[in-house]
Amino acid sequence: MSLAMLTSTPLPASAECRCALDDGRILTVTASRRPRANRAEVKCAVAGAPAIAERMQEVVRLARHTEARFDSRDQVVLSMDIIPGAQQREWELAAVLADRMVRGAFEPAQARVHATGWSDAWELGQVSGQLSVDGQDAQTITHLGALHGHPDAAAAVATARAWFPLHSGGINDSLDWVEVSVYPLDVATDNEEDTIAAPGLDLSAQTTVRQTLAAARHFDGKGLGRWRTVVRFGQPRFQGESYQLALVMADRLARGREFVPRGRLIASGCSSAWHAGRVDTVEGREPKLELILKQLNGGDRVLLPSAWQVGLPDGYAAAVKARGASLACIAQIGMI
Repeated sequence: MSLAMLTSTPLPASAECRCALDDGRILTVTASRRPRANRAEVKCAVAGAPAIAERMQEVVRLARHTEARFDSRDQVVLSMDIIPGAQQREWELAAVLADRMVRGAFEPAQARVHATGWSDAWELGQVSGQLSVDGQDAQTITHLGALHGHPDAAAAVATARAWFPLHSGGINDSLDWVEVSVYPLDVATDNEEDTIAAPGLDLSAQTTVRQTLAAARHFDGKGLGRWRTVVRFGQPRFQGESYQLALVMADRLARGREFVPRGRLIASGCSSAWHAGRVDTVEGREPKLELILKQLNGGDRVLLPSAWQVGLPDGYAAAVKARGASLACIAQIGMI
């Protein structure tokens, strides 16, 4: 079912939203809609300012997170008529509203809308901003649900973290976290990878994250097509794929598929067959085991590939237990 079928009026081909910048300039965000044709669902173009365009795409994608319906048939192309300063963010709400107006997710689609606002938690629908329509008094909003008189949707977002060892053989070795936030969809979609956003990662890493989660949810049987998802990393610049088990477990925790440990869930592992739930081994066993043991806290739960079981140092499991943590070497998810 498309958004055009859900609205009472035909969708516009384009929509505009204006924003008054702090320096007095009036910026206009224009959103145009066209058939997607296997392109990205959101494209942003700001001539001479690729960083602003990248941020606008991220903002719009994250702000869609708490929309209960998903339709990826159209591509929305957004642009600005002037370039804001690198530190100016008050245009963010205007970009979000222009995107919603052209898709029929916020009406009136043809009115003159002025909006000023920004957020550090667009994926929760939270915003600090004001908007006015056709010159009416400005309305202050704290969350996007207020656009329709709805409650704050942040309460419906489930979030979970898992940790994985970052090892490069130096003093900067540490545990990094991956956080998964999910929001339920009213109508199931068959575009699983399109519902997953991973801001801060390069395109290759984003693709891997989406493919990993889509495959692991396939193993659930009824895990596909039910969620909008945002994935964040504490340190998004890293190499390798040993984070995958932590990513999959954070997703399962957020979706209520696993018991929540008293402490952190720490995991290292990847897979070439997540659709079968299989957990494969990864490199760096000895230094990663040492790093994990050093940073364990009481209540932590450690998950490692089953192939590591025979190579655990003598007394390692006992040392983990002595820290008040627990350890399991697994061959498959869902059997822990």
